[in-house]
Order: sequence, then C-alpha cells, then structure tokens
Amino acid sequence: MKRLAALSVAILALALAGCTRQSSPQPQIPEPPVGKSSGTITVDGRQRTYLLYRPATARAGAPLVVVLHGAVGTGRQAEEAYGWDAEADKGGFLVAYPDGVHRTWNVSPDCCGIAARDNVDDVTFITHLVAALPADKKRTYATGISNGAMLAYRLACDTDIFAAIAPVAGTMINKCPDPDPLSIIHIHGDKDPTIPYAGGPGRRSNDGTGRLPVKIDGPAVPALIDTWRKTDNCAPPATTKSGAVTTSTATCPDGRAVELITVAGAGHQWPGSRPTPIAQRIFHLDPPSTAIDATPTIWQFLNAHPKH
Repeated sequence: MKRLAALSVAILALALAGCTRQSSPQPQIPEPPVGKSSGTITVDGRQRTYLLYRPATARAGAPLVVVLHGAVGTGRQAEEAYGWDAEADKGGFLVAYPDGVHRTWNVSPDCCGIAARDNVDDVTFITHLVAALPADKKRTYATGISNGAMLAYRLACDTDIFAAIAPVAGTMINKCPDPDPLSIIHIHGDKDPTIPYAGGPGRRSNDGTGRLPVKIDGPAVPALIDTWRKTDNCAPPATTKSGAVTTSTATCPDGRAVELITVAGAGHQWPGSRPTPIAQRIFHLDPPSTAIDATPTIWQFLNAHPKH
C-alpha cells in the first residue's frame, strides 16, 4: 500500500500525529452543528481552512462529500455556485468545502499556481480533514471542478479514503503508478478550451514556467476514463445518448462503476450551476450548460457506490 508522509497536524485544539494509510483513524472533531460552520487544520505549520454544511436531515455517521473548488475559487464560492447544500438537505449527507492555498491546489510539480510552486501538501490536508469529520468512511466521496477535479484524481491515486470521485471539467496530470480501484463519474464539455476534451494544453496552460506554474497537458478524456476502467477491471461500457448528453457507463467488480458524461457544445463549466457574469469572469468559467444538472446527477451516482 502507498504511504502518506508523516506530518504534525493540529485539528482545532487537538494535536494530532501524522499517519500512514495503515495507521489508525485520526481523532474526530466534535459533532458539527446543524447548518454552516467552519474549521481549521494545521499541516506543515500552515493553517488550512474549510467550511462545513450539516443539514438537519444528516444523522450520525452520514455520508460526506468533499467539494474542491477550481483555481481562483474558494470553498465559499463553490458552496454558493454548485448547489451542494440544497442537495445535502435532500440526501442527508455532510458537505465539506476546503480552501486551497492562494485559491489553488497542488496536483503536480507544474500545476497549479502558488500551491504547486510551494509544494503545498494538499493530499495530507484533505486526508486529515476526512479522517477528522464524523462521517461514514465507507461513504466518503470527492468532487471538484478544474484544478479541484485534478486534485480529486490525485487523491484517488495517492490515498484510499474515497469510495468514489466525481471530477467535472478536469483531467489527471499527476503520476499514478498504483491506484486502488474506486468508482468514478467524470463530466466534461466537449468544447472545453481550458482542459480540452481531446487532451493537450488548454488556453491557460503556460507549460509550467514562470512565477505561477500552470501546466495542463493531460490525456484525452475518453482515454483517461479507459485507463481507470482497466484499473477497476470493468466490463465494456454501455453508451446512451439524450440530446446533448452522452453517457458511457462501465460496471466493475465489487459494485464499482466508471462513468463518463460528455456534454456536447459545453465549455469549461459546472453544468446546471447558476454563476453570475461577474463570477464567470473572475473564476474563468464558461456559461453553464443546461443540458444536465451535474450536482444531483453526481450525488445519485456517488450514493449508489459506497466502498465495499
């Protein structure tokens, strides 16, 4: 099994020791209040922040969805834009919205921004956040957009804490030599100019050079999904089409699945979200597609694929 580096971690007022994937679970934070709350974790001497939403419908040991914002975004922005609190009210699960360092996540030495330049340990941050929250560890999931989607892939490669991930408008650029099988639902517009569906560098890639490295040069999205289907030892996929939405689903052993949803004509965006023109400009997102509502689609998939 792959190991996480041992690091000193403080959660709220608790001093926690670093762990490996074989170590016992971290002590949990106190039961969070109903509604919105916030917290901090210290990793490598750096204070990390997150928001948490607990609906009144969430019972003890509820599922957890970690929502990872894109570059230039924040946990608050992701909470306001993508509709996860309302979905949690219906589904009875917790939602965590962690913040990247200077609005970026470290997914490779070349991406992205200050988090990559300073080699911020986002994997340990998210790992200890998940370990500390009072959620069902077999029903813990990650989703994210763009840079956050790329971190979801890195977490799938470097940890075994998630039952499934749900990248939106993202790709995988990190090394991934020995991943554990897990379920994946990936949503992507075929006209995405930032993380091209056909692979290769996007409109904001700078080849990892300069003060803020952004090298986005991933594989074609269907090829990436095929790689994970091989990892999961899946059956050949079945494909359906409804309007602009093409869904390709492969069933895999132990109840897992790997699904690709391709949205024709859609750019770099979260389908079904309602960002304002100002938010689109600040967060570098294209107008959201209305062909599918990504958040309930993702939750339906995640909820059907716990860890076995």
